[in-house]
Amino acid sequence: MEKHKTNVINLFNNAKEEKTYLKISAPMVRYSRVQFRSLVKKYNVDLAFTPMILANAFCQNSKARYNEFLTTTQDTPLIVQFAANNENDFLDASKLVYPYADGVDLNCGCPQRWAMKDGYGCALLSKPEIIHDLVRAVKSNISNDFTVSVKVRLLSDISTTIVMCQQLENCGVDFLTLHGRTPDQKSSEAINEEAMSDVFSALKIPCIANGGIRTLQDADELYTKLNCDGVMAASGLLSNPALFSGAITTTVECIKTWMELKNLSKDKITFQCYHHHLVFMLEKTLSKKQKQIFNYLQTFEDVDNFLFKHIISDSYANQEDIGDFIKCYYDEKITLKHNKKCRGCGFSVHYCVCIKYDQQASDGSFFTTYVKTYDDLDYMDSNIFEEKVL
Repeated sequence: MEKHKTNVINLFNNAKEEKTYLKISAPMVRYSRVQFRSLVKKYNVDLAFTPMILANAFCQNSKARYNEFLTTTQDTPLIVQFAANNENDFLDASKLVYPYADGVDLNCGCPQRWAMKDGYGCALLSKPEIIHDLVRAVKSNISNDFTVSVKVRLLSDISTTIVMCQQLENCGVDFLTLHGRTPDQKSSEAINEEAMSDVFSALKIPCIANGGIRTLQDADELYTKLNCDGVMAASGLLSNPALFSGAITTTVECIKTWMELKNLSKDKITFQCYHHHLVFMLEKTLSKKQKQIFNYLQTFEDVDNFLFKHIISDSYANQEDIGDFIKCYYDEKITLKHNKKCRGCGFSVHYCVCIKYDQQASDGSFFTTYVKTYDDLDYMDSNIFEEKVL
């Protein structure tokens, strides 16, 4: 089934002509799946990212490909974010998703220990030559209508940050997302708007601001201060998927829409995904006692019954359409090449074809090495959240 594609650069150009900005949903591990992307786009999100996906795992493991990347005919505009530390993985992963996405993004902002140890995320900020090679590989081998972007954090030295971003611009990055905190800053700290403004002023490519967005007013004010081309929200959208529509808290209509998107997904959504999103959405609605009950529900039916009893006053179902799910066909020349590259089962390996893969893991730790090796949130790309939301 052929998927309609969107030219992302045209989106930026159109927004600039209309003197506004793109409203963007961040790459949130576990949460930025197709059902959630469909939900937020119904509430004024212009561009959505997938969760961060490890490029080597995506190339190696068929289960990782199926469970980490689902899409539909209506799932556009869409950017797939990869964590990669070498040219072959990033290029091949990009080739695999090219028919089904509008661009790829390289994660250079994850400060977690496992990512830094293995040369992912923020570890790349000190190695601009590697970023250059990864970006140029995709730009040289895939059509120009397929964007290549990078997501970074501020460095402690702002002049170094500016030089780094200018280097990214010169190597062909189509747009850039800047998280307004350094890798060492806590998520509770305010973003450095002055530094972000200095970086954006030095660049000509479209720039997206990320960090601290809780309301539409926050986004509007950040756009005005920074004169950026887009504003990205993360945990604010989890708590309120209708954030960019101007809603202050999650509306009942939004809850009903999420329920209907679940119904349309059939076996394409896990209970954990459906339930976890509702935990965020209902945070400001439920009483402490209701939260204690809701958090321990175990089935789709139990959750829906709870919603009808406490949240939804009627059984009216929104007439939603998620589009047809697309069966993705991946180039076997690429997947077979990577399938032979087993990297062993050492604790530093995060995805491997010889590691047991559990797609039903309730905490999102699909691979056993995560469970054995790392803390509760270490497998997550912390730069997508403004705070630890679990």
